[in-house]
Amino acid sequence: MNVDAFKFLSPRLWPDLFEILLVSFVVYRFLLFLVGTRALQIVIGLVILSLTYFVAVFAKFTMISTLLGVVFTYGAFAAVVVFQPELRNALARLGQSRFMRAFSRGDRQSVAEEIAEALDRLSRASTGAIIAVEGDIGLEEFITTGVPMEAKVSADLLTTIFTPYSPLHDGAVLIRGDQIIGAGCVLPLTQFKVADKSLGTRHRAALGLSEETDATVLVVSEETSTISVASHGLLYRHLTPQQVRDLLSGAVSHLEGGERVTQPAT
Repeated sequence: MNVDAFKFLSPRLWPDLFEILLVSFVVYRFLLFLVGTRALQIVIGLVILSLTYFVAVFAKFTMISTLLGVVFTYGAFAAVVVFQPELRNALARLGQSRFMRAFSRGDRQSVAEEIAEALDRLSRASTGAIIAVEGDIGLEEFITTGVPMEAKVSADLLTTIFTPYSPLHDGAVLIRGDQIIGAGCVLPLTQFKVADKSLGTRHRAALGLSEETDATVLVVSEETSTISVASHGLLYRHLTPQQVRDLLSGAVSHLEGGERVTQPAT
């Protein structure tokens, strides 16, 4: 009997496993799209309402379950209207995801070259700068803190933005793919204590964003002219423009010598 049962289940095993993995991947990507948007808070609220609905049905609270059923029926249409910008951005980012986008190595190399050239110019001029290159986690919530843009990445434009006394030079530039999507943006400072007093606000902001997202954040120090990269809470200092090119173009998967310059606040 056990052998017969195994023969019955065996043909279904792989399709079911594939379906579970596919659904898990879709849900994971969907949540990544929502991170950094106000829609995420709504999704959390809907999850809470869904749990409340199932509890009400199980406990036979007829009035509550009926009301929540009506909310779910018409709420979906309302959500599409209210969150049209977020849905549009999510669909656009789906086409730009690492899994599906046709952002060729040549394009990445070109963008890396422009960013590295800009950082080299800014470093030679001792001009402070901070540039965040978006990863899988969206940076939408930070775009609204500055000036939204849709401009192709170029060394000339980046250098112009960070020119001292220009309107946007104090904030961060946000980059998605080969596009500058925001300038003059405010980034969150690290919540941890930074013992190294030589690290200024730009470095703290770079660390803060790298702790909350998977963005690669590049900084030029106004005081020392050094180029640094913050990634996943680590700070890599004294980089050369060539190291930046290699990192952003994918020639290297990571840098050596990252420092954890933060420590728990006391």
